[in-house]
Amino acid sequence: MATAVAAKGLEGIVAANSGICWIDGDAGVLAYRGIDIHDLASYSNFEETTYLLWHGQLPTKSELEEFSQKLAQARRIDPKILDLLRSFPKSGTPMEALRTAVSALSFYDPDEKAVDHDSNVRKSFDLTAQIAIIVAAFDRIRKGKNVVEPDLSLSHAGNFLWMLAGEKPSETATKTFDVALILHADHELNASTFAARVIAATLSDVHSAITGAIGALKGPLHGGANEAVMRLLFAIDKAGVDPVEYVKNLLAQKQKISGFGHRVYHTEDPRATHLRKMSEDLSRSAGNTKWFDMSQKIEAYIKAEKKLNANVDFYSASTYTTLGIDLDLFTPIFAISRIAGWAAHVIEQLDDNRLIRPRAEYIGPEYPAKYVPIVQR
Repeated sequence: MATAVAAKGLEGIVAANSGICWIDGDAGVLAYRGIDIHDLASYSNFEETTYLLWHGQLPTKSELEEFSQKLAQARRIDPKILDLLRSFPKSGTPMEALRTAVSALSFYDPDEKAVDHDSNVRKSFDLTAQIAIIVAAFDRIRKGKNVVEPDLSLSHAGNFLWMLAGEKPSETATKTFDVALILHADHELNASTFAARVIAATLSDVHSAITGAIGALKGPLHGGANEAVMRLLFAIDKAGVDPVEYVKNLLAQKQKISGFGHRVYHTEDPRATHLRKMSEDLSRSAGNTKWFDMSQKIEAYIKAEKKLNANVDFYSASTYTTLGIDLDLFTPIFAISRIAGWAAHVIEQLDDNRLIRPRAEYIGPEYPAKYVPIVQR
């Protein structure tokens, strides 16, 4: 079999056929099933966007109502999973808790080994609801608070905020979080999605595929950049200095500023366009624009000096902080959104499956290398 030499990190390599997500990095385009992310962020909601990702087309009104009801009804979790969350060490992080709990969910799935289309869709409803429950429940458990029962009358975004805080979220907060979920729902063959497809392709179970995706997302080169952005803003605020001067000093020390540039986009990340506006609107609504103002000054400087655009992580940091979300929940929240895309890719992979088995470019000793007996070495 002929093989082509791949660039390091599979740069530019097409590894699958997919009808889910299209990206034009030069033009700054992101589209789900051909629909521009700007339209989805402006007019859709997370439930409708998830339907689109899973089914390949926008739903009718009745289809959306049925889909939303099914997703709400999936807001249940075996009490033993909550007991498991309570058993984790106090030093455990939300991403560790999420990874382990999602793996454990398979014990309580009645047809855990089934990988047919209908079973995959059913499990996708469950996992989408359960991941949000796990993140909210673990955060409350580690803070010594009672787990909040889900409210089936709320949207997916609204219910998560309710279960996290224990109080009904405002319309502004719910809408902001809903759009954030849409923007993060899929992004083609990123590391976690590719990991999920590779695992699914072996005919392993869906829970294993999603657990693998969460494991990939846990790595700081994939998830976590918005955490780094917020740590920077906290450090600047604590130091009480000008944001631009602080960043200049970091750059002089050859330190990286998170939240800028992208592996795929060579222009502005289209998701950043919405998150910038969301951060501004939410901070003004909350009566505290400190984080947004600092972010705007840093963005202007980096763009002028380094010719780098803000990516999806830069303004999601200030958005989530203004929503009152803890720093170490940023990446788990990524998973709450990206499960929509992970599930879509697992469904697509298994609908027309072939084991994913690439080749490696061999760079070792030339064949045939001579075997030297141990007494002669």
